[in-house]
Amino acid sequence: MNDFKFIDLFSGIGGFHLALESLGGKCVLASEIDGYCKAVYKSNFPNTLIKGDIAKLNASSSNKSDFKEIMPDHDVLCAGFPCQPFSKAGKRLGLEDTRGTLFYHIAKIIERKRPEYAILENVPNLIGHNGGKTWETISNVLMKDLGYIFDPIPLKFSPHLLGIPQIRERVFILASNKQDFPSKHAFPVKVSRPMPPKCSINDDILSDDKKIDNINKYRLTNKEIDIVEMWNDFIKGIEGPLPGFPVWADQFREDYDISDLPKWKQNFLIKNRKLYRDNKEFIDGWFKRHDDLNHLHQTHTKFEWQAGDSERDLWKLIFHFRPSGLRVKRPDYFPALVAITQTSVVGKRKRRITPREAARLQSFPEDFVIHEDDRIAYKQFGNAVNVEVVKYLSSILLGIEYDKKVHRISEQISLYD
Repeated sequence: MNDFKFIDLFSGIGGFHLALESLGGKCVLASEIDGYCKAVYKSNFPNTLIKGDIAKLNASSSNKSDFKEIMPDHDVLCAGFPCQPFSKAGKRLGLEDTRGTLFYHIAKIIERKRPEYAILENVPNLIGHNGGKTWETISNVLMKDLGYIFDPIPLKFSPHLLGIPQIRERVFILASNKQDFPSKHAFPVKVSRPMPPKCSINDDILSDDKKIDNINKYRLTNKEIDIVEMWNDFIKGIEGPLPGFPVWADQFREDYDISDLPKWKQNFLIKNRKLYRDNKEFIDGWFKRHDDLNHLHQTHTKFEWQAGDSERDLWKLIFHFRPSGLRVKRPDYFPALVAITQTSVVGKRKRRITPREAARLQSFPEDFVIHEDDRIAYKQFGNAVNVEVVKYLSSILLGIEYDKKVHRISEQISLYD
């Protein structure tokens, strides 16, 4: 399938656009409600028509003939839509059950325009959302109401399966229009999860510190370095395997009654108290060396080791500062980028990753114009689809040969001239 047309709903900054364009597609319409995302999208794709709120786009037409003027014909519909509860889900399980949700507007466009393919993306929680009723409703609407087919076994896919050093599992629906193309789409497309190659965080992702403008704003503060050193001291002195449960140092010496607390919290407190008893001599010395942690915010008295059997040296690992404490990961993968400013820290660099490095983790090209405000840029890449993942899955659905070279935008356009 070559020279196809696609629309990009809930387009964000254009991850779907980059992927589908690299396979020969032309974007004929994008829709995005966020003004910052629209600005970045327009800068990178100046020739693409981009509209705002999809709900208003749908509401502006009451019949198919009017809708044709608003919504161009297309072969592929792409949408990374937000997950919302369906108030009537589990009752009739039809299109009307989705009214008031953003998925309803996707379904109405599919109903009216009948594209040959639909590619939908969401977080893994979609499968169990609302007790599984959300997934059931979406499946029934697409298959029974609209006549599309896709693998009923939810497809979860992460960039690390393609050798990209980020574990970021997402759910994809790769749907084909069986109703209008019965001979071509008799069976749903199935995707086998490839064996993940060995990943590493290398120069393909990380920039040379000497070439990063204003590098100091990404470096850890002295206080943050002290917190990391404090926990480095802790993990090197604990005997046996490091605990997989959250470490709450402010609870080590407590002995109050916990019987009325939720079971999950009782469990963590019991384990933390035992950890203290088993390592009492060392931990008491650790407290003394670090002023009994009195100078720290409660958040910094918490620690989560999620690095398995990695070497016990935080400066050789990946970590980030979270409300739940200092969370530590293995050195060969980044955790999933998220739409908040809990940016990963590269231990060996003693700094956070930059927005450009976040872009690389999401397989965006080097000439992609990034928002000048780091906080907004991190959020946008945290919300984005991984370009290479979408390209890989789309190539299977559309029957196009896949190669790993992501399409580059031909011109770099400054967003803030």
